[in-house]
Amino acid sequence: MSERSGLHYALTALIFSLLVGVLALLVSRPTAETADQPPPQPATGLQSLAELDGKAPARRTLDIQTWQTGEGSKVLFVAAKELPMLDLRVTFAAGSSHDGEQPGLAMLTNAMLNEGIAGKDVTAIAEGFENLGANFGNGAYRDMAVVSLRTLSAPAQRVPALELFAEVIGRPTFPPDSLARIQNQLLDSFEQQKQNPGKLAALALFENLYGMHPYAHPSDGDAKSIPAIDVKALQAFHQKAYSAGNAVIALVGDLSRSEAEAIAEQVSQALPQGPALPKVVQAEPPKPGQQHIEFPSNQTTLFLAQLGIDRHDPDYPALYLGNQILGGGGFGTRLMEEVREKRGLTYGVYSSFSPMQARGPFMINLQTRAELSEGTLQLVQDILRQYLADGPTQKELDDAKRETAGSFPMSTASNADIVGQLGAIGFYDLPLTQLEDFMTQVQAQTLDSVKSAMQKQLSADAMLIVTAGPTVEQKELPPPTDKPAQQPARVPEH
Repeated sequence: MSERSGLHYALTALIFSLLVGVLALLVSRPTAETADQPPPQPATGLQSLAELDGKAPARRTLDIQTWQTGEGSKVLFVAAKELPMLDLRVTFAAGSSHDGEQPGLAMLTNAMLNEGIAGKDVTAIAEGFENLGANFGNGAYRDMAVVSLRTLSAPAQRVPALELFAEVIGRPTFPPDSLARIQNQLLDSFEQQKQNPGKLAALALFENLYGMHPYAHPSDGDAKSIPAIDVKALQAFHQKAYSAGNAVIALVGDLSRSEAEAIAEQVSQALPQGPALPKVVQAEPPKPGQQHIEFPSNQTTLFLAQLGIDRHDPDYPALYLGNQILGGGGFGTRLMEEVREKRGLTYGVYSSFSPMQARGPFMINLQTRAELSEGTLQLVQDILRQYLADGPTQKELDDAKRETAGSFPMSTASNADIVGQLGAIGFYDLPLTQLEDFMTQVQAQTLDSVKSAMQKQLSADAMLIVTAGPTVEQKELPPPTDKPAQQPARVPEH
């Protein structure tokens, strides 16, 4: 019911993107090692992988145009003539932070949009998009809800696809039988969650981290709240949260400016008329503490978290780099090196900042053998404490900058990626130059700026800890070595 996307793309996707010429790329500013070299010039045609010779692909500047519809929707548009496609994404401040007293209301409303319109049920709607070669997508999260359309840009396909799309998002009928079906599916999923220690720990973590804040409850609701949501509640939420004034419309594709303006007006006019909803309030930092959830398994799930940053925090570029070094960059990070590579205690250990409209969580998570869980937890805390005290090394910083310069372009590797970036820029009121600004700021970071930002934001003694697993007799951790006696814990059980 929710889209799940990541930043990892297969090599074949990169090759395809390069061949069709739609790779809109950003490269970093020169590092100290390359400062005497001129920056790459924008690509003027197709590039082959051989031409890259190990360097980042040349960037293509995104010409982002923006305006507001007569109904109050913010619009962002990038013309992309390389493919005869249109990608449209509408982002609403309609996530679970607006559920109020009915957890799961935002998610259910979003999931029900394409279940029925006047004269068409869910099957007819799906067939309508399919027969036009179009794809409809939707998802709901804590901050936002999104709906998307991908269609051919030729009027013969684009016009009817947009008409159907506008009807689906603007005038859904919320059929009671569909609501009952989705509610039953959710209730089944809640039962399955009881067998997933990682999910149980994550739910408890957010509840402890946010308390009475709107981010505290799960976006999907719970077994008590979901059955109580009826069609009237969905209609009222749609009227309020899916209004034109609460929408950001992003378009990327083979369109002229006048065509984009007409499409944006068509979409905003189809929506209920109303203003933007108030922004989510900031959360108060919780007191540190620890909770254990007893669960019969061979492994223990560990979560460590504290409040992180919101999307406008000026320290985000420094914190991004600092986290990449600590545990956000996969293999080669401090956490992976010490916990997995040297001691074989886990299959993977990761850290992340999740900036949102209000302060999102900073989190470290892993699974380890139950009998080593207490020692592993202490080890992770010690690694974090030492990292905050000493900061990164110059090599770690240089490597993180280089990896960011190489991987960041993939976030705009296709029209669908670009439209997602435009939606985020519009929703969070970021500068139109946000993508390039971010790379410039990342490359400008120093050892002192990264260390200072991490120390300002994080404390090893302020973490909330949630563990889920069995209570068993603990063993001492194996000493660090280049060849651990025990293999890393297998892929997580759940």
